[in-house]
Amino acid sequence: MPAPNLGYMALTDPSPPAGLEPAVAPVVPTPTVGTSAVVPAALPGAPTLDVVVPVYNEQRDLGPSVRRLHAYLERTFPYPFRITIADNASTDRTPEVAGQLAAELDHVSVLRLEQKGRGRALRAAWSASDAAVLAYCDVDLSTDLAALLPLVAPLLSGHSDLAIGTRLGRGSRVARGMKRELISRGYNLLLRGALATGFSDAQCGFKAIRADAAAALLPLVRDPGWFFDTELLVLAERAGLRIHEVPVDWVDDPDSRVDLVATALADLRGVLRLNRALGSGALPLADLAARLGRDRAARPSRVPVGLGGQLLRFAGIGVLSTGLYLLLYLLLRDPLGAQAANLGALLVTAVGNTSANRAITFGVQGRHGALRHHARALVLFGLGLALTGGSLAALHTAVPDPSWSAELLVLIAANLVASVLRFALLHTWVFAARR
Repeated sequence: MPAPNLGYMALTDPSPPAGLEPAVAPVVPTPTVGTSAVVPAALPGAPTLDVVVPVYNEQRDLGPSVRRLHAYLERTFPYPFRITIADNASTDRTPEVAGQLAAELDHVSVLRLEQKGRGRALRAAWSASDAAVLAYCDVDLSTDLAALLPLVAPLLSGHSDLAIGTRLGRGSRVARGMKRELISRGYNLLLRGALATGFSDAQCGFKAIRADAAAALLPLVRDPGWFFDTELLVLAERAGLRIHEVPVDWVDDPDSRVDLVATALADLRGVLRLNRALGSGALPLADLAARLGRDRAARPSRVPVGLGGQLLRFAGIGVLSTGLYLLLYLLLRDPLGAQAANLGALLVTAVGNTSANRAITFGVQGRHGALRHHARALVLFGLGLALTGGSLAALHTAVPDPSWSAELLVLIAANLVASVLRFALLHTWVFAARR
């Protein structure tokens, strides 16, 4: 391990592995957000910007990427900065490379954690930082660094509380495969339907946040993995914080080792957990808004009034839910087979669909009646499973080896029929007391 004067710090995260760990105690003060014309350093002599680079087994890419980032900041950034390499439990030469970089380059430090998880690494690095603005970028630097100054400028000026790079906004230029494009768009559409989000790209690895906002939000963020970004953004938006979006140029890393199926399933579990927490009122968002000087009442209601509004919102959620269902089916089709993939995809999306319609379409908040609503929704799940599974079985009987496009067409048709029946039963039976 490098000597302490190289800026190397080790942390052992004692938190439980299930994503319920408490946040590291923040060390920065929490003045009212957005009150200063220019954000001062949080502590005397502290950097204005701390860019965290979370890594796990990145011995090959770490050196070139950090040197490139360091050179860019030295050349273009007009305020003091720091680059923090957050190594979360690497088992290759990554710690050694990180120590060499800290010894070689000014303003580079290393944080070592003994447990994996990008969210865990970001929470630890941001909570321990003394900088006024906290940021992070992926080690592959898929995002063009020209977007870094536009990302942090509105935070330095006090205009915004968080800033995110978006690959889905107007002006973005993105080079990646169709599979990742569909997954990204499907995921963000799901968030709009299930959590009524307003931001466009939750998972772009290029974000920044003011330290005072981070100190207030991080204790509420539970996920230690890839869902960390989404949870942070949803809580910030619900508390009335201002989120600035920057269109980015982004090139897919062909060597990415992210397990797409495992990550997608973990994210879906996070969406369901967060949806329940928001619906039950368990999160102290009003207190958070008051602490940060934000008026949550100014946030317009997203719950429609009357049958027409319910139909529109149900249709929107249905489109997103069906898109996610088809995406999951394609991901699970080869490893599990048609019927098992249909069951898994339908089960995941049915739970999310019920939660989203409960909160958004019919405006049901809190825990009262939640068990009854979800129990009744199981009947709707069985109906949907019978329609989709029966349609698949009929197709395979007629055509022994159908193409995946034929399967998708049959499933889309079956889901349309199931959706009509689903709305009728949601309106007249599951949420009848809310009519």
